[in-house]
Amino acid sequence: MGRDRLTDFTGAEIRPGVVVAYPSRRGNRVRNSEAVVLETLTDRRTGRVVPMLKVRPTGRDSGFVARKTLKVQTVSAEHVVVIGETEESQ
Repeated sequence: MGRDRLTDFTGAEIRPGVVVAYPSRRGNRVRNSEAVVLETLTDRRTGRVVPMLKVRPTGRDSGFVARKTLKVQTVSAEHVVVIGETEESQ
């Protein structure tokens, strides 16, 4: 991404290998999803630098409807919070 650290609102560093929780849409509702960060990216299409994350969902989501796919997704880092670390990130 860049030279600066990417952090969540608590100050925890977002880096590849950490487990994060982020809001995701399911139909007309919003749920919380858990995922492992694969890569940090930046989106410059709007003329501003927006931090983005490439994540792999773990399958643990709020709500009672199960997630249909665990494919890799790109999400904004704006509302992401670090909740843990994987063995590879330590």
